[in-house]
Amino acid sequence: MTNNTLTKRKRTSLLVVHCSATRRDQDIGALQITQWHQQRGWATIGYHYVIRRNGTLETGRDEACVGAHVAGHNAESIGICLVGGVDMLGKPENNFTAAQFETLHGLLGELRSRYPATRIVGHRDLSPDRNGDNHVTPNEWLKACPSFDVGAWLMLNPPR
Repeated sequence: MTNNTLTKRKRTSLLVVHCSATRRDQDIGALQITQWHQQRGWATIGYHYVIRRNGTLETGRDEACVGAHVAGHNAESIGICLVGGVDMLGKPENNFTAAQFETLHGLLGELRSRYPATRIVGHRDLSPDRNGDNHVTPNEWLKACPSFDVGAWLMLNPPR
């Protein structure tokens, strides 16, 4: 599937936290992810924001445009990617830095002020509820991304 045109998003109901599925020693940024996504045939990076290992916030796809980061929800969401998220064997690992979490907290607060009715979730939380119990559980995740429980983190760090 390719995404060669950027269209404006008509509504914003979700802020989706992702990981780049890279090891802690891989300090990549929006430029590298853009290259990866273009190799897949996309017009540009699928995420709207990238947070590097040192906490630097980089802009990706234009915030007003539909993203390419979570199937079935791109038209209504903003995608935020934390660099990291897997261990040396490629298994999910919450290896994000304090600086990354601090930047994420500030960005979510800023986005919430512009889009107050949004729900903040991790990519994995948008997996299908296969058993229909209204809860997406680990056995239903399509991916472990972003390798931590965004809901639990938000309870301890609510955006201002």
